[in-house]
Amino acid sequence: MSTIPAPVVVRPTWDRLRRVENFGHSIGVPGFVFQPATEAQVQTILAQAHRLGYRVALRGSGRSYGDAALAAGHWVLDTRRMTRILAWDPEQGRLTVEPGVTVEQIWRYTLADGWWPAVVPGTMRPTAAGCAAMNVHGKNNWQAGTWGEHVTAVRVLTPTGQVHDLTPEDEAFWAVLGGLGVLGVITRLTLQLKPVASGDLEVRAWATPDLERTLADLDAFKDRYEYVVAWVDGTAGGRRLGRGQLHAARHIPAEAEPFPARTLDPAYQVLPDTFFGLVPKSLLWRFMRPFMHNPGVRLVNTAKYWASRPWGGATVYRQSLVAFNFLLDYVPHWERAYGQGGLMQYQIFVPKAQALTVFREVLRRTQARGVPTYLAVIKRHRPDRFWLSHAVDGFSLALDFPVRPRQVRALLDVLAELDRLVLDAGGRFYFAKDATLRPEVARAFLGAETVQRFLDLKRAWDPHDVLQTDLYRRVFGPLAAAQG
Repeated sequence: MSTIPAPVVVRPTWDRLRRVENFGHSIGVPGFVFQPATEAQVQTILAQAHRLGYRVALRGSGRSYGDAALAAGHWVLDTRRMTRILAWDPEQGRLTVEPGVTVEQIWRYTLADGWWPAVVPGTMRPTAAGCAAMNVHGKNNWQAGTWGEHVTAVRVLTPTGQVHDLTPEDEAFWAVLGGLGVLGVITRLTLQLKPVASGDLEVRAWATPDLERTLADLDAFKDRYEYVVAWVDGTAGGRRLGRGQLHAARHIPAEAEPFPARTLDPAYQVLPDTFFGLVPKSLLWRFMRPFMHNPGVRLVNTAKYWASRPWGGATVYRQSLVAFNFLLDYVPHWERAYGQGGLMQYQIFVPKAQALTVFREVLRRTQARGVPTYLAVIKRHRPDRFWLSHAVDGFSLALDFPVRPRQVRALLDVLAELDRLVLDAGGRFYFAKDATLRPEVARAFLGAETVQRFLDLKRAWDPHDVLQTDLYRRVFGPLAAAQG
């Protein structure tokens, strides 16, 4: 632990005042945005915010679906100027980066040497520190765990000016990773990457007729493949409830890759910028928007499902690492297709034994209330030891909902009902996707003892509560106040 030099003065001038939004464009608030380039500048901002009575929210690429990187009327510390690769060991696959380095920067820098991030989210746009603060997971969670399980060292700067260099041997490490960015500012982190012999994956795709088969196949194929994910038609009901399409993938071994230098070249991985070589992908979200209503989505989902049913039962093909892992980047600005109100995502994690019952009820209730999910994804998971963990030995179900003025009340009411359903099943929630969780729900799934430990560490490292986001104030603020 050390202390960096005393800061100089910065101020929240009007030219720094911006509208700051979440990824889904469903929440937008004013905030004074600061973009430091050094650790010393970070401390300057934190110290001056405290002097002037402001709170500070940490923000990377702003890919969270809720209010995890927002602070209405306060300061936003944007790390996207802190983008240096600090150290790279191509023999061991160990990489040290500043907080604003993105997942895309990482794979572009390391892939030619035969290394790939062990865990990636569904988009390559998030920053390394953002992935750490939310402890993101991927399509291989049951096998590889979360992002934090592949961090070997992290440096954290607290608002009091103290610097903590942590490894997995330190208990505080397990609080900072997944700690929502309110304990301190991650100013550098070291990652252990995964060796790969090819830039391609062998992918198997097939359709499932209902939810029971979808979950059964996800569980069965996890033992044969390294990645498994399911798209689910959230508009289908009756016997077709939970029908969908699964994708399972595994890395190409060295003996099956005749041209490793070609497929490991970052240029090989670049996603095409046109659809069928004709339509610019940057325009596709505009073509999607006319279908963003219940009948339109039902039509699109039905067509997608039947198109995924090949005569042979399954298709097997090679696909690049980027194309398979980062589907959310395939259509630029796809989230804008949801319209002016944007979208809200709700992700639940339920133990294996209860998943079928709970997921069935979730799909039925959202359909019955007239707010079916427009995009639903299921993944397989395993538990971990992070303090604010969302993981269980079971499945996650992520649901995307359009935010419409006439349907907001019905949507919020049904989500509150689903909270209780998930809690009763021993389930958990994911803060990176959250916009609605209440304090009592967080306390119930995290446990009172864990919440107490987290708030105690928060008081020790940030005694003046400088680091606060709208998410933290909404969920943990009342819990902290109740504890005095």
